[in-house]
Amino acid sequence: MKVETQPKPDVIKGNENYSRLDKLIEEYKEKEGSLITVLHQAQKIFGHLPREVQIYIAEKMGIPFPEVYGVVSFYSLFSMKPRGKYTIEVCMGTACYVKGAQHILEQLKKELNVQPGEITPDRRFTIETTRCKGACSLAPIIAIGKDIYSKVKPEMTKDILNNYE
Repeated sequence: MKVETQPKPDVIKGNENYSRLDKLIEEYKEKEGSLITVLHQAQKIFGHLPREVQIYIAEKMGIPFPEVYGVVSFYSLFSMKPRGKYTIEVCMGTACYVKGAQHILEQLKKELNVQPGEITPDRRFTIETTRCKGACSLAPIIAIGKDIYSKVKPEMTKDILNNYE
């Protein structure tokens, strides 16, 4: 039994996303150290980097798939699963954890009815846990995009989420 490792040709042909990706790869494939740039732009095109897109990039750029997968799985800015419009990052670093980050995470899970790494049915939110965000004096914090919320308490989460309607 053969396991599919790349998109079927009929999925690629005429697919605007793959056409955009082809142009991007053509522009960067000869440039040294361009893999992260290609992956970043591919994630913007597809919304995430599923295995078949990683394999496609590897083949088109002449890079071994494990190298592409290694980069995608190493850097937290890349996601192999679809994400919501807004990613809520709950810092679980020591200072945040000690000051109640776990309670904030539990409240968010309850309000959104999703687990970390999952996407809400309306595709608006994804919850992620992160290591130290470097704002220990503001602990506990959550980040939503470029917005940082400090000294968060569980009862504040509903008002915070309402900012992203």
